[in-house]
Amino acid sequence: MGQQQLLLIVLGVIIVGIAVVVGINVFTASSKNANRDAIIADLTTVAAMAQQHFRKPTAMGGGGNSFTGFTIPSTLRQTANMSAAMANPTIVAGANGSITFTATSTETGADGAQPFTVTMKVSKNQIYTPTFSNF
Repeated sequence: MGQQQLLLIVLGVIIVGIAVVVGINVFTASSKNANRDAIIADLTTVAAMAQQHFRKPTAMGGGGNSFTGFTIPSTLRQTANMSAAMANPTIVAGANGSITFTATSTETGADGAQPFTVTMKVSKNQIYTPTFSNF
């Protein structure tokens, strides 16, 4: 009977070990996806602010049909979800103009070493689907 009990204990330890490893993997994947979703929400907020700046007349402190002069509020430049990579958005000149925001996550990317980035382009009438690198 002692050998049978020892075998059951070993089997129980193996099953618990496997369950812990699976749980850690699920948590890591879920954490990364939650971070991505939070960054997209933050970028969408900033994109809406940029469009508001674009549409507001210069006499009222806006861009007057231009993204030039738009600054990201300091509270949104660096959040719990992303690093300070959004301090300098790229403004692309053109007939209608556009602005591109890139945010760097606080989670590591697919390579396991570097964080992933999320890029969102905004024009006067549209917020484009974000693109990811190293996700």
